[in-house]
Amino acid sequence: MSRPKIARKSTAVDMTAMCDVAFLLLSFFILTAKPKSSENITVETPSSVSSKVAPEKDVTLVSITKDGKVFLSMDNPEVKEEVANQINANNGASLSPADIAAFKKAEFFGTPISQLKSFLQVPADRLKSDLLPGIPAIDTLHNEMVDWMKAIVAAHASTGAKINILLKGDNLAKYPTFKNVITAFKKSEQFKFQMVTNAEGVPEGTDLWRKYMRGETNTAAEE
Repeated sequence: MSRPKIARKSTAVDMTAMCDVAFLLLSFFILTAKPKSSENITVETPSSVSSKVAPEKDVTLVSITKDGKVFLSMDNPEVKEEVANQINANNGASLSPADIAAFKKAEFFGTPISQLKSFLQVPADRLKSDLLPGIPAIDTLHNEMVDWMKAIVAAHASTGAKINILLKGDNLAKYPTFKNVITAFKKSEQFKFQMVTNAEGVPEGTDLWRKYMRGETNTAAEE
């Protein structure tokens, strides 16, 4: 007895619905994604094999560009407000309540204290390191980082926040600028800080290795 023939059916799958879903998802991600903004302060840090992860909270970051300009940033709004009050009281910055509100929102600072009031009125998209003078740290007599650090230490003491100092210097930055910044740390009795570097040869399995695998390559070498 012959076997009955089974009709062959097409194996083609209608992908129309799947394509619609894919395009909807693509449109959603494009519309909700935030473009990465270009860094206002360009610093090419050296590499290191440090396994210490840089802190991410209560950070005071001092950046030194390749042409020796010094910039300062803080991530704690409460500390920033108190720093503004300290600079007002001790350095005659003449900041109004509106200026202090702008101070709290500012991403970084890079100007002499005498020009701080006008600096706070500059639109954020015009605040680029190559267009700004930076905080003076030329020599012992012209080192306003001493005043900034005194205000920062006093602000942390007043608010009770922990102080984590990071120093991020460009590969091409000259040693005298580093020396003057470190002198400012010492004059405020801040003898412990961390250097920000790029991870290289990180031990596998460490917290830093996991951050490195996620593309977060900043490390901190303790000084």
